[in-house]
Amino acid sequence: MNHWDVVVIGAGAAGLMCAIAAGQRGRRVLVLERANKPGKKILMSGGGRCNFTNLYVEPENFLSENPHFCKSALSRYSQWDFIDLVCQHGIGYHEKTLGQLFCDDSSKDILNMLLGEVEKAGVTLKIQCEITQVSFEGSYQLQTSEGEIKAESVVVASGGLSVPTLGGSDFGYQLAEQFGHTLVPLRPALVPFTFTDGFKLLSEKLSGVSVRARIHTEVDTKVGANEQSFLENILFTHRGLSGPAVLQISSYWREGLSVTVDLLPETNCQVFLTEQKQQQPKSMLRTVLSQLLPKKLVLELETMWWPEQAEKPLAELPELLLSGIADKIHGWKLKPSGTEGYRTAEVTLGGVDTNAVSSKTMESLKQPSLYFVGEVLDVTGHLGGFNFQWAWASGFAAGQVV
Repeated sequence: MNHWDVVVIGAGAAGLMCAIAAGQRGRRVLVLERANKPGKKILMSGGGRCNFTNLYVEPENFLSENPHFCKSALSRYSQWDFIDLVCQHGIGYHEKTLGQLFCDDSSKDILNMLLGEVEKAGVTLKIQCEITQVSFEGSYQLQTSEGEIKAESVVVASGGLSVPTLGGSDFGYQLAEQFGHTLVPLRPALVPFTFTDGFKLLSEKLSGVSVRARIHTEVDTKVGANEQSFLENILFTHRGLSGPAVLQISSYWREGLSVTVDLLPETNCQVFLTEQKQQQPKSMLRTVLSQLLPKKLVLELETMWWPEQAEKPLAELPELLLSGIADKIHGWKLKPSGTEGYRTAEVTLGGVDTNAVSSKTMESLKQPSLYFVGEVLDVTGHLGGFNFQWAWASGFAAGQVV
């Protein structure tokens, strides 16, 4: 049989969820996946433990040119609905930080749960199936490596450009444009920063060092964007900066702008140094700062910011110098040259403009029975399970109506 009610393009989180919801309604559903197995991004996510949702999902956790678009789907299939499904399957999970939920065991548990539901719903899944052309004449004709396939509805769940080794491609964007949709410009997001200036040498020396910090974006006057900041760990790498706080801020950063790092966001550094000067006048500045920051990092800061006073005890350091160092620790300005790009980006920012898509059904407003779900849309979540929750919610919304 090559005529289906619904063809879902892509067997990732959003595509599988959509197929399950549609199959449960008795629709004849075919899922086509070009990779050699389904759910590759699910398997590698969360360090192999799959950060499958977040306890605290709010519309504010998503970036989109239309910030209201995500509200309808998220309210109709919430994090509690997905948690309930996980519990039904007896999958153990735990909260890591900031509401992030991870499998106790392995990401395979989530993928196996979805594939089990796919089978139960009577959905057919074909892997290693390339689609070469999609056309529409009353119904859809898909030219594929498995021959021609016909469908009454097509759901585009092909993801974005991120991590091409796991199947990321521009197929969904091309299909959207073919049927008259416009794209919000695409950029890699949730991605580490790279540097070409002197900071690169410093980050190489500090590679592997992690510190809790607050990172701010510079306000971009051209787009009138508000300042954003995140308080989590930053990680020095051979190429620059990574870690949760950096990945979060990368979604808001624009090329040419700086970021500001506060290395002691929960301590008033000037007050601390003044107190230490009184209590430990014979101690070195590096010694007292190493109580709060990794020693390796403090030694590099010393080389940059107070090399001539490095061997003087606190008692001999003027208040003005200590005040200046405190200011630098709270406001270390860095200028990334770029990011590591789609190769390591967790998601693609931008995508199919949501102004031409129904927020209730995910159906195209330009082309009948064509739907877009998940990452291909211009909806991008923060780090911490939000992109998976968008996949579940948008997939479910489309699956209710296709």
